[in-house]
Amino acid sequence: MGVLNNNKESVLKVKNLTVSFSRYDRGWNKTNLQVIHSLDVEVFSGEILAVVGSSGSGKSLLAHSVLGILPDNATITGSMEFMGKPLTEKDQKKLRGEQIVLIPQSVEFLDPLMKVGKQVKGIKGTVEKMREAFRRYGLSENVEKMYPFQLSGGMARRVLVSTAVMEKSKLIIADEPTPGLDMEMAMETLRHFRQLADQGCGVMLITHDIDLALSVADRIAVFYAGTTVEECPAEDFIKGKKALRHPYSRAFIDALPQNSFKPIKGTQPYAGDLPKGCLFADRCPLRTEECGGKIQMSSVRGGKVRCVHAT
Repeated sequence: MGVLNNNKESVLKVKNLTVSFSRYDRGWNKTNLQVIHSLDVEVFSGEILAVVGSSGSGKSLLAHSVLGILPDNATITGSMEFMGKPLTEKDQKKLRGEQIVLIPQSVEFLDPLMKVGKQVKGIKGTVEKMREAFRRYGLSENVEKMYPFQLSGGMARRVLVSTAVMEKSKLIIADEPTPGLDMEMAMETLRHFRQLADQGCGVMLITHDIDLALSVADRIAVFYAGTTVEECPAEDFIKGKKALRHPYSRAFIDALPQNSFKPIKGTQPYAGDLPKGCLFADRCPLRTEECGGKIQMSSVRGGKVRCVHAT
């Protein structure tokens, strides 16, 4: 695991990000559904930031926002910076696939009408480099002549990872890169991300598998209901819930298999019916009237947390 260094260069900085989708309700009235709210996250060169949280917490939407690949009915506010400069729509088109690379969650991102080898090699890659990536991820040379429909789920996942590591990128966003891989291949993939980070790349690892992430990550960002509730060193998760700052982060630890899947009452709030103040308040044992106000991220014990009771 790399060592966190606050003097490292900021690769990606997302501040107060809000993402809304326009839609029509049953009365054919046009409304906006806000699915990400006041989301903050930062990735530094030479580090792996693992982003964790339950389904629907906004992890994949963050990735697509950074790449500029949200659908046309999406509206974004807030700010995003890449290498210290504003990340504009024009920059997103120029940088994605080269300086900013996405390993998508869905294998449907592969072009079904193009042979795998051509997709992995891309415009600037070489056959030699492609085959080197294939060997690393246990793919034989005949895979390059296949179409995506001829691949198994695990093979398709490895092809996506191979595609992303062809370029010397500044930022890799890996959205659930390990499902469908056996444990050995999953660990090899994460070790490769660790090597890329140690060479200066910034890696955002979006995952449900916190145990795998902790083997390579430097920091953890915890998402809940479309916002960031905590950012902290990975070591705090390893130490256990007493080292964490937000009640949801502690509940997340309790819900892991090794802790007998201890549940908490309630569910993550629906994006169209969010409570005022803290989005976790309805499920939180520490809830007070103060939780109904505006809750800002604050610095606590070497991390950041969105909770008025954090100490």
